[in-house]
Amino acid sequence: MRTFSIKLDPLTGEEYLDVYLRGRQILNDPFLNKGTAFNEEERLDLGLSGLVRSCVSDIDTQRARNYEMFSRKQDDIEKYIFLQGLLNRNEILFYDLLCNHLTEMLPIVYTPTVGKACMMFSHITREYRGIYVSPDDIGDVDRIFAGVSLPDVRLIVVTDGERILGLGDLGSDGMGIPVGKINLYVAAGGLHPACCLPVCLDVGTNNQRLLDDPLYTGYRQRRLDGKEYEDFVERFVLAVKRTFPNALLQWEDFAKQKAFTLLARYRDRILSFDDDIQGTGAVALAALMSAMRIKGERFRDQTFVIAGMGQAGTGIASNIRAMLIEEGASEAEARERIIACDVGGVLTEDSAGLSEFQKPFAQPGGRCEGWTAADAVRNAKATVLIGVTATGGFFDETLLRQMAANTARPVIFALSNPTSKSECTPEQVAVATDGRGLVATGSPFPGTSQCNNMYVFPGVGLGALVSNATKITDAMFLAASRAVSSLVEGDRLLPDIEDIRNVSLHVAKAVACEARDSGLGRLIGDDEYERLIRKAQWQPRYYTFRAGR
Repeated sequence: MRTFSIKLDPLTGEEYLDVYLRGRQILNDPFLNKGTAFNEEERLDLGLSGLVRSCVSDIDTQRARNYEMFSRKQDDIEKYIFLQGLLNRNEILFYDLLCNHLTEMLPIVYTPTVGKACMMFSHITREYRGIYVSPDDIGDVDRIFAGVSLPDVRLIVVTDGERILGLGDLGSDGMGIPVGKINLYVAAGGLHPACCLPVCLDVGTNNQRLLDDPLYTGYRQRRLDGKEYEDFVERFVLAVKRTFPNALLQWEDFAKQKAFTLLARYRDRILSFDDDIQGTGAVALAALMSAMRIKGERFRDQTFVIAGMGQAGTGIASNIRAMLIEEGASEAEARERIIACDVGGVLTEDSAGLSEFQKPFAQPGGRCEGWTAADAVRNAKATVLIGVTATGGFFDETLLRQMAANTARPVIFALSNPTSKSECTPEQVAVATDGRGLVATGSPFPGTSQCNNMYVFPGVGLGALVSNATKITDAMFLAASRAVSSLVEGDRLLPDIEDIRNVSLHVAKAVACEARDSGLGRLIGDDEYERLIRKAQWQPRYYTFRAGR
């Protein structure tokens, strides 16, 4: 049931909300609750007299009060709990606070703190946010979606919690990730929070710690698998198409094989993408483009070693291959220049258990037989080393010093998160390379470019929605990478995070224009797309309320 609708005053052109709730019902709705910011007319009209204190405050005063309370919290988890409490109490004020302190609060609402929060989600959750769909109620999913109070759902971020960051299977405790991703869509991209819905496919967990935890609040069964799982996801997707036909669906933190299968199965059936594969690949490519500019070299001049060939590693390898081929490399040369490693060492055509998505990056038999990642760096004289292993300290001093010996400006990306899973620290690279290394990390480190997917996915989503794209293609992500890298200055690999709204604007425009040029989006000019995207980028503010009838 809708609790409000957005209207436009025909005389003034002012947007306002027709609100269908009254009294405490309004205060209990996080999108409608303005706390002390309700003016006297609204209090009388909506039955709020006596339910809020007499002082009328503006949003700046409320922000100052809440920032003071946030700053009193000494522990990151307590800060996370405070911010989630604010989000569930007053959504507009939460985003106003987040946007005004984004650099400080980004590590709290997302990595690395969100990982810690997901590890104890059942223990710290005060209120439920979003939609949980379990095997017990998948048959009623249409009614569940029909009960969503948002006026127009245009973005859904969905996880099944099986591979949360580098932490593994967290079941429905992984819901912290879709909630956090939507926080970033709104704060960084400018999507309107009233159109964003986090969803957890609560299909069970194989994590014995959770199954044995009496406080775990998820579906307490072993995970659905095989055809049962596939049928469950199919019913979910069909319900999304029926109920939210204009929505973009982002797949988030699914297990490796499922992630690739779901992306391949649904990317042409519903507007969708997988951020772990495509978003990570795109932001890493943007940083590599900047590194090549600093080095004054081409991709074809490099030898790439990628440690970790799950979703992220494969997405990065695919984008590097695309750039090599664009520069004129043959398929064979591209394969020779990208040396992919997994837990057993370098992937070769003879490697046991080679997945379909890994086969394009497997080396011909005999070339790298028995090599470890360290052997690959030494023997192939790697110039670019990328880690997505979820193994803290995987890049040891010997490996880093070998990179320094191979090239004047070694490129070293330690992209695993949270921080405890990072393959190395920027300080370790600086020491081993005498300060010559070009470094990016997956988790935040002071003074270092964070290869954060936030540079890409909010703009991709916004651009796809504004252009009315019918699907999201690899070419759109390549356009996003170019847009991000074009905004970098000096020796940085990625733009300043404080400029993220502008980055998202440029990414959205690049994606929208690519959609148009490939026949997948509406036919309007570049300047018109920029105007529409600027208009679509929502700024946190309180609306005027009127009593809806």
